[in-house]
Amino acid sequence: IRDEENGYNKNLFCIPKHYEEDLERVFIPHGLILDRTERLARDIMQDMGSHHIVALCVLKGGYKFFADLLDHIKALNQNGDKSVPITVDFVRVKSYC
Repeated sequence: IRDEENGYNKNLFCIPKHYEEDLERVFIPHGLILDRTERLARDIMQDMGSHHIVALCVLKGGYKFFADLLDHIKALNQNGDKSVPITVDFVRVKSYC
């Protein structure tokens, strides 16, 4: 996102009441994030071929994205030409510094 990007008016979205006063604009709509997450899942499946996938989630901040990504990968696994084994694990980090 460029610095001069204006984003979208928050009135175009359903914003939870507890965020309304704190939010000025929406820069990346949720639908766009979901679309890019699905594209990433497709790229992963294509790049991995038939290799085993080990998915590692950094807890707290990454769980929602991780869950969405795995949902897309699982859907591709069920509906695609091939099925790739997936192992899921989680780590918690004490500090990002």
